[in-house]
Amino acid sequence: MLTETAPAPASPVRGRARLAASWARPWVRLALLGGVVLALVVAYLFTDVPGSLAFALEIRSRTVAAMLVVSTAVGVSTVVFHTITQNRILTPSIMGFDAFYVLISTLIVFASGSAAFLAFDELTLWVVQVVVMVTFSVLLFTWLFGGKRRSIHLMLLVGIVLGTFFRSLTEWMQRMLDPLDFQVLSDAMFASLTRPDEMLLALTALLVVLGAAVVVPLRRTLDVLTLGEPAAVGLGVDHRRVVMALFLGVSVMIAASTALVGPILFFGLIVANLAYSYAGSFRHVWTLPTAVLLGMLCLLGGQLVLERVLGYGGTLSTVIDFAGGLFFLYLVLRKGAR
Repeated sequence: MLTETAPAPASPVRGRARLAASWARPWVRLALLGGVVLALVVAYLFTDVPGSLAFALEIRSRTVAAMLVVSTAVGVSTVVFHTITQNRILTPSIMGFDAFYVLISTLIVFASGSAAFLAFDELTLWVVQVVVMVTFSVLLFTWLFGGKRRSIHLMLLVGIVLGTFFRSLTEWMQRMLDPLDFQVLSDAMFASLTRPDEMLLALTALLVVLGAAVVVPLRRTLDVLTLGEPAAVGLGVDHRRVVMALFLGVSVMIAASTALVGPILFFGLIVANLAYSYAGSFRHVWTLPTAVLLGMLCLLGGQLVLERVLGYGGTLSTVIDFAGGLFFLYLVLRKGAR
């Protein structure tokens, strides 16, 4: 006679293995990270409101939008830049893009004084900075890739040398400035994500979307580029055309975000390398959004700590640059350039 038997209890080992397998899936990690970021957005928008909620939401939502724009621009640009250069330490900022932005502002103050700099229309100044930075980068990349074939290592060397030259020239001009002019320039050089101009924010978001529209359709090609130039060419990728298109998208996004909020030197280095570790996959369909969400996590978390815990006792860009500098030294000393 057959008798029914109770099902065997689930093994704890199997449960842990099943949980580990679920955690290993990139979409699970991405969804969890998105939930944490969403919780931080809600906490930033609705907690510790001193007066009118509507007024606070208007100001804070603009700050959150600026953080999203900057995180998208810097996170996507840095991951793409790492893929193209096959190096996870170098970033557009480290190679001189931020130094060129500081040089432009220093030239304006040096030539016309702080009064004229403060009198500049914000939209005009933003347009000048974006156009000059994008033009410079496009000319550089066209020279490196447009004619005779040159290696990416040459481009890296040129970028580092130009970045050093820009910083040296900027430092020389700053030493020649009047103390009041230098103070005005120093205040303008600190990155600020709070209360951005609405029109500039909208224009920056538009340029970031256009830059992302160049990168996102090439996400599978980026996966092939991780194999190196010879393998990518052997698999049918038009390496020079693709790299030029990607560099153009990177240049537009970095120039627009830097002109909006100012330079944040090591931000891209932090979020990109954390994205590689967290995503659990090297496919760009996962690493790109992970870098964006980690950027939001860093900016929102840091701003919450500065505002609600430290009472505005410092600037977010200073904290990021300090932490990023230590992280950069860690990568150089422990992992090395890849």
